[in-house]
This record gives sequence, structure tokens and C-alpha cells, in this order.
Amino acid sequence: MEKKNAAEPARDICVIYSTVPPHNSAELARSLIGRNLVACVNISPVRSLYRWKGELCDDEEHLLIIKTRTERAEAVIRAIKELHPYEVPEIIILPVIAGHAPYLDWVHEETQGS
Repeated sequence: MEKKNAAEPARDICVIYSTVPPHNSAELARSLIGRNLVACVNISPVRSLYRWKGELCDDEEHLLIIKTRTERAEAVIRAIKELHPYEVPEIIILPVIAGHAPYLDWVHEETQGS
């Protein structure tokens, strides 16, 4: 009996990271989902240390872990820039190499509209 791979190819799915102030996270996530740009947004509290305009910053933020199709990534970037309060928001796109096929199918289906 041939054993099937647990990880299926991801087709065209990516993960986008963005950090936002805690009071903006749910609103931004709901907007992305409401526009059918993304299937899911995980929101996790993080502490960010960074240098901005020569000053060391130490901020409580929320990390958004956003799942969508790669072909939707540019539209997601535009939406984040439109909705984000920062002058230069963090927007990092990571390809999904493999994953659980039913989940990947669900992400694909949820991002079909608009």
C-alpha cells in the first residue's frame, strides 16, 4: 500500500504578515475578509522593538497572519495600505509550499468573490 504525502502542494496560496496597533487589528481583518480578499486572519499580540526615524521604539502591536491566494496579494497590499494607520506598514508575503489539502482548498474557495 502506497503511503500518501501528508503535505499537499499549496497551489497558489500565500501568507501575508502585517503588524498593526491593537485597536485597529479586528477592523482591518474584518474589512479584508468582507472584501473576499482573504480567507482567514489570525490576530496575535506581539511586542515590537525597532528603530524609526532614529529613535528606538518598543510597542505593543498585533500581528496579523493573513491567508489568501497569491493572485490576491496585490489587492490585499492595496487594502492594507488604505486601512493601515502607519506611514510605512509592515507587509511581508510568504509563499505556502505545502499544507493540508482541504484547508488549502477552503482558502481558495473563500477568496473567489469580488
